[in-house]
Amino acid sequence: FQSFQNLGEEKNFVFLSKKIEPSSVLDTAPLFDGLKKELAQNNFAGPTFTESYCWPPVAQGCDVLVISHQGNDPLLYILPVLTLLQSDSAYQALPKMSGPLALILCPGWKKAQLVFDLLKTHGRRCRHLHPMLIILGQNKEAASQVEIRGCEVVVTTPYNLLRLLECNPWLLWRLCHLVLDEIEVLFSDTTEQMFTILDCCKKATAQARGNPPHQIIAVGTQWNKHITPLIKEFMNDPYVVITVTEEAAIFGNVQQVVQPCMNSSKTAELLKILHFTQRNLEKVLVFTDSVTEVEMIHKALKSNSIVSLKKHKESKCNAKCVLERWRKMHSSGTPAVLVLTDDCLQPLGIRDATCVIHFSFPSPGALGQRLQSTADNFCTVMKDSTVDQEDTKAKSIILLAENSSCHAPGILHYLKHAEAEIPEELHDLAARVLESEQDEKSSRPLCAFLKTFGICKNRAACPDRHEINLSIDMAQNFADEMIETPERVTVLPLLIVHATNYFGRIVKKQKDQYTVLAEEMNDYFKVPGHRISVNTVEMSVFYGLREGAICHRVQVVEPPAKDEESTSKVTIKYIDEGRTSQVDSDQLLHLPARFQSLPPQAVEIVVCRVKPIDNEVEWNPKVTDHIGHKIKGKLHHAKVVHTLGRTVWVDPMVGVTNIPTMKIWINEYNIRSEILSMGLGINNPEHLAEIQKLCRLVPVLDRAENLEHFTKEDTAGLEEASNPQEITMQENSAESSNTSASPPSDDVAQTEEAEDSTVHQQKGCHPQIKWFQDNEIVTLKVQILRAADSKCKFSTEKVAFSAYSEGKLYVADLELYQSIIAEKSTCVIKDTEAVILLVKEKKGAWCKLLKNKNVHVSLDFEHWEESEDEKPFTVG
Repeated sequence: FQSFQNLGEEKNFVFLSKKIEPSSVLDTAPLFDGLKKELAQNNFAGPTFTESYCWPPVAQGCDVLVISHQGNDPLLYILPVLTLLQSDSAYQALPKMSGPLALILCPGWKKAQLVFDLLKTHGRRCRHLHPMLIILGQNKEAASQVEIRGCEVVVTTPYNLLRLLECNPWLLWRLCHLVLDEIEVLFSDTTEQMFTILDCCKKATAQARGNPPHQIIAVGTQWNKHITPLIKEFMNDPYVVITVTEEAAIFGNVQQVVQPCMNSSKTAELLKILHFTQRNLEKVLVFTDSVTEVEMIHKALKSNSIVSLKKHKESKCNAKCVLERWRKMHSSGTPAVLVLTDDCLQPLGIRDATCVIHFSFPSPGALGQRLQSTADNFCTVMKDSTVDQEDTKAKSIILLAENSSCHAPGILHYLKHAEAEIPEELHDLAARVLESEQDEKSSRPLCAFLKTFGICKNRAACPDRHEINLSIDMAQNFADEMIETPERVTVLPLLIVHATNYFGRIVKKQKDQYTVLAEEMNDYFKVPGHRISVNTVEMSVFYGLREGAICHRVQVVEPPAKDEESTSKVTIKYIDEGRTSQVDSDQLLHLPARFQSLPPQAVEIVVCRVKPIDNEVEWNPKVTDHIGHKIKGKLHHAKVVHTLGRTVWVDPMVGVTNIPTMKIWINEYNIRSEILSMGLGINNPEHLAEIQKLCRLVPVLDRAENLEHFTKEDTAGLEEASNPQEITMQENSAESSNTSASPPSDDVAQTEEAEDSTVHQQKGCHPQIKWFQDNEIVTLKVQILRAADSKCKFSTEKVAFSAYSEGKLYVADLELYQSIIAEKSTCVIKDTEAVILLVKEKKGAWCKLLKNKNVHVSLDFEHWEESEDEKPFTVG
């Protein structure tokens, strides 16, 4: 059953599997009176077109599948579900125990929070609703402590529900209403988890006593192949409501064909297709986007003895005349072919075509409009891979030429989830278009997801840039002196973007220039005569801004705008902190030149190797709030592992407290470990490698050349602060400065002298090495990309490693703290690292790896944190 509804001037498409009488006004909507009264008081604009069709079956307790452009709006189901929950009699047969009547599954914590807020807003007039939002970490204790008493609606995500079910297997015994929000995301991102949950619900339903209601509501914006088994195996004769034509075409099993051809042979290809359709007396529409092409195609068909009609905006024959001739041709047994432009389709109102040919490559929107002309031939049997294409009643054929349009990625995306056969030419065209779109984003900021997690999950839709633009990313590069020693810098986070991304300053240990500048500015602006307001505000100029007794350097980043009070407001950036704000322009003060000479001090700080759990793309606010409260405005020590412009990636970043009287720093917590301990973050080992890959064409400072200037105070003990519960102390004494870069070992040089003596006369860079151990083996991970010409020599108390990577020689000469069995030790070269396995001569734990501290060698905290018997280790 299909239907068109006329609302105002536009025709809205709806595909229905069963007839539904829509409720298009609030007065007749199937909602309880108290809820309708509240909605009316709040000037509720609905029901929308989609709501008018999906509310009635939902309110009747039926299974419902809704696919709509509005499919991510929770109001499609919340209001009728709240109405259902007001009926006490329907749930009398349920067991008297804890457990929700309704369960709403959302694809992530952010959507779950939105749904929960809407439930609280609209559930005020509902009796004993008590909704719960359950977002748990990976800590099993959290799931075991959840109590669901008197709660009728639970909002959560698939991962969190499975954690709950591990501790509370009875949780679904009272469940009557299961809502799947954004069904296409749930099934694409958590396929296995979703079917596990559906199986659990099915078992709980089978064990239910009496005859309580059982309902599944699935809403989304597009079709997903897993919807087919959802309907067939878990839903009971559902109402299907689809208001997106191209998605209805998938359900209706419209055959999708992409025919590659040269632009010069498109007409010939069209004639071949029409030759086949002529034999089957099909009703064919040929779509193009220009009057010229309509005339050209019509003329070509006529010269090849194919009877056809044409319609475009300059045609003399009106829509009614064309439609009559179209119907008469088919009824008389003549194959019906109509060549037309897109703007003529709606006036014609054709819905019974059996074949649409896209002579001009369609946009996703145009594709939907064109497929609407075949709506009467959508199959009522749901699309299934077992259905033979010969059983399809309608087909859509896209002619793909080499100059096809920029809409290729959108059409490719549609055909993929329609499970159509896709030629390689379309993949290539879409790739070229996406590459071109990336070029158009060259002036956009570098993608924040790329920086903070090493990956952007939706590059096609992301508005930001995913490639390095030297003119932007390196335009505000650090002065070399900003990072004195990358092995340990002191950072002061001042603006918390989220749990692992901050803006702040790098503070120098000896006479920090900004501290001096700030004191001088505060003293200067204490004098009233020095506070000279700015008359004309200019972009990018530095100004002063007083906030109480503190003066800041600021820069106008958006032009002045007049607000309602006609006071000129400007958007400013605090150039030494990174935050932005709006202030009145008369608050800006002239800043003397001597206060402008120091470059802006604000840097972006990214903590590496940790990301949200459950494939989430944003940090849960619990994590951000906890970390923000802990770190904002407090000094931290960090190891800089990568820089780009004014962004630094650090690993680790450790909260510290200075005790000047004892000349020591106390490491209080490691931010990454703090996040992991909350159970809401997991390891992200590829992060730094992805950043390095992104920046592979950017010239970076070879830090290895300056290692001889590092001091022990800059490096000692920083890596040990991985465990937030472990407090270690570092001596702050210049007398202990005795660490320097290790030269290539004599053993390696002698062994390779005959074949490579010239190379080994050069000074090699020392690679970064991480290590961990068990009772018998010590594992070293040498961080080196695509190592070539690698050598690794073992002796009882030494390991000598050398290799080339990207044109550089890397050498590590390690004098071990204890003895190994050299002949049993091995080295394996991998794509991103070399793994060295050292077999201990005597079993047992080593308290450290090396006899002498080496700034390039540190514990592999991923393995150390997991060990059962934690003991204090020395880094090198």
